[in-house]
Amino acid sequence: MKLRSLLVPAVAAVLVAGAALASPGHKPGEGHGDSAFGQPGNPKQPARVVNIVMREDNGKMEFVPDRIEVKTGEQVRFVIRNNGELDHEIVLATLEENLKHAEVMRKNPDMEHDDPNAKRLAPKKTGEFIWKFTKAGTFDFSCLIPGHREAGMTGTVIVK
Repeated sequence: MKLRSLLVPAVAAVLVAGAALASPGHKPGEGHGDSAFGQPGNPKQPARVVNIVMREDNGKMEFVPDRIEVKTGEQVRFVIRNNGELDHEIVLATLEENLKHAEVMRKNPDMEHDDPNAKRLAPKKTGEFIWKFTKAGTFDFSCLIPGHREAGMTGTVIVK
């Protein structure tokens, strides 16, 4: 009995710590599964490739392109290249979610993400993620590193 009374709290502590490490700065499951802007894509299924470049130019930070159109139900493989001199990230969400997330990032500027709708890249690095757009609407992608969105690093995905 004594072993069980010690084991149960220990296992619970490990599970809680594991959830916090798996998604630092996020609630368990936040940003995963089907959401207002879609769901993680399946790498075994066909996807349209969309290349996005992150860059800085005379104090302005931007994504090129900063406007993307897709069809409802379409799966997209975002291939991202950071051509800048600073770390950048891309976070795909609703505008409201990204603005709220940006506030959290201001308080925790070193927060790293391991979410299927986001990718952080060091200078001159590339990365990708696959997303399936299941609902029509206008959605946001932004660099939420403090000051970057405000410097112009934001874009729009229009799902028709």
